[in-house]
Amino acid sequence: MTPVLEADRLGKRYGRRHALTDCELSIPQGRVVGLVGPNGAGKSTLLQLACGLIAPTSGSIRVLGGRPAADSAHLAKVGFVAQDTPVYGGLSVAEHLRLGAGLNPGWDAALARRRIEQVGLDPAQKAGRLSGGQRAQLALTLATAKRPELLIFDEPAAALDPLARRGFLENLMESVADLGAGAILSSHLIADVERVCDYLVVLSDSRVQVAGPVRDLLAGHRRFTGGRGDLAELPPGVEVIQTERTPDGSSLVVRADRPLPPVGLLVEEVGLEELVLAYMSRAGGPAARPTSTRSEVPR
Repeated sequence: MTPVLEADRLGKRYGRRHALTDCELSIPQGRVVGLVGPNGAGKSTLLQLACGLIAPTSGSIRVLGGRPAADSAHLAKVGFVAQDTPVYGGLSVAEHLRLGAGLNPGWDAALARRRIEQVGLDPAQKAGRLSGGQRAQLALTLATAKRPELLIFDEPAAALDPLARRGFLENLMESVADLGAGAILSSHLIADVERVCDYLVVLSDSRVQVAGPVRDLLAGHRRFTGGRGDLAELPPGVEVIQTERTPDGSSLVVRADRPLPPVGLLVEEVGLEELVLAYMSRAGGPAARPTSTRSEVPR
């Protein structure tokens, strides 16, 4: 089955700054993907490349089996909601829907009207007078009503209050289910990723640090805790992702390619936030240092 997104040694450079470096990624179809990482990791760059808004400096990227934005047919397959959920402030909600219908040959007018009614938007209301949550819902409607095969979201709920964010995520999942589409969601809120995503990509230091189904990644990682001499010899097939010093010894987040035998250590499961922060810390650099609350990591 053709991957929904495939990157081969993908790189993007802005002057001397490398936003992405030799990225290798293959995301299967039918997934809701959480894309996480610190500020400057390259998340927005990757999504803009996937939408065809910018071109790679090196390597290649394919989306739904083709070059991003190769033609009008490919453009119709991808719906994009940017971070600031852009809408036209001087146009009404109804005018946005008419504009969407004129620009998209596969426009589903009934779906658009149903979503507008569902979220309580007044068709006559100017977009510039909508709340942040309402603008996000309008942007989601415009992306969904073109009936794409892939929805891409670049931190669309970042500026929303918790209630508006929950409503947006609920409608996002309804849209994905209704369309039978895949989705990629960039977010700095791990709680949002846990709520809606079944596939994880961690970007840090301009590279993909880890990617895979959330369930498999959690099953394949553990935390080892032991005294100073207890961690000298680890079982075969164990990769150390992060090391933390403790008063009595060390604590390691590790990845294992097989079930772990008893090693005389305290072995614990890791949560999604702990896993993400471990890979960000391994990547190094000031931007990767966790400075977040319990449910949030840096963008």
